[in-house]
Amino acid sequence: MNLPRPQDFLSNTAEGTRVVVRYRIDGGFTDALGYLVSASAGSCTIRTRQSDVEIPLELVVTAKAVPPPPPRRSARSVS
Repeated sequence: MNLPRPQDFLSNTAEGTRVVVRYRIDGGFTDALGYLVSASAGSCTIRTRQSDVEIPLELVVTAKAVPPPPPRRSARSVS
């Protein structure tokens, strides 16, 4: 089975899709989990819980679509 390169996956995935992207940083790797905001020839932007993260595509190691987050649990009532 031939999997698409992560850069091709990101370029062909619809904006608003929830994704996880692993990319290189100084000293190792890190992940961005969130919604694909945009993807161009040189970079992609992922909207995480904290902020929008712009990732150069040349640093991307792997990327895939992920399911929506589970629903938030309701607050516990104190009895």
